[in-house]
This record gives sequence, C-alpha cells and structure tokens, in this order.
Amino acid sequence: MNGTIENKGKALAAAAFAAGKFLSFYLSKEEYGIAILKVREIIGMVDVTPLPRTPDFVRGVINLRGKIIPVIDLRLKFGMEPTDYTNETCIVVVDVGREGESAVQVGCIVDTVSEVLTVESEQFETAPRCANAAGDYIAGLGKLKDRVLILLDIEKVIGDLNPALLGQVA
Repeated sequence: MNGTIENKGKALAAAAFAAGKFLSFYLSKEEYGIAILKVREIIGMVDVTPLPRTPDFVRGVINLRGKIIPVIDLRLKFGMEPTDYTNETCIVVVDVGREGESAVQVGCIVDTVSEVLTVESEQFETAPRCANAAGDYIAGLGKLKDRVLILLDIEKVIGDLNPALLGQVA
C-alpha cells in the first residue's frame, strides 16, 4: 500500500512539472521542450571560445554582457550527428540550480527555436522506461494535437557537467 501512495506522489510531482509553459525547439527532426521558467534568454549563434580538455559536447564559453557562461551543443550531448550551424541555430541560455548556491547560466545550442507551448497535466505522459536509460534527461512527453513534445529536465541534462567548469566560469 505504501508503494501505491509513493507512486501516486511521483505521478503528481511529474504532472506538476509538466503542467505549464515550455519553450519548444528542434534538434534534427525531433521537437523538445524546456520549462520556460528555466529559460533566461535566446540569442543567435555567436563565436564560442573553445576550452581545452573538455568533453566534445562542451563547445566552450561566451561573453554575454560581461558574464562568461559555458555553452554545450545539445546534439552532441545526446549523441546525435553534428551539423553545420545555420541562421536558425540559437543558443538558449538557461538557469540551472546548484544545491546551496545561486543559479548558474549555461548556453544550449539548438537547431532552431519553435514557440512557447502550454502543456496541461492531462497532456503529460511519463517517458517510457527505455527512454530514461541514459541519464534521466527526459522528464516526460507532451501529447499535443498532432505531435509529441519531448520534455527535458534541463537540470539533469546540465547536472552532469563538471562542477569545476561551472564554478570557474560562473
């Protein structure tokens, strides 16, 4: 009986996460969403200064109005084929929390930003078990009229970055 209550609690927490507004964007042909409250701003592609000895998906850092922030390429982070940047390629700057510290800003390179969508709790579906095998990055799926929105838990996507890297540039 305790397990049932615990599972209902997890389902309610997931639904609470999912109900709200999401910034949708594309990587390849797939549409993803990030909770809009995590998005600081969206900027066009700018020159990124590479950093030595960082994973391939860490493209480097940018100077955004005097603040140095790390930039990751979500395509590479998710094991997708790299592609040339276009006029539609954007950097989505997100705020991620660190326990006991203030939020850290990280730039995420995406192919193109789409729109801000509202996902109601009844449109939310938990991710299939197999989808969460690689890092629990997927918070769930938004069932829209004619498509599925992959909802990312950006805290977990960014969370496995080297904390020293985030600390150095934050």
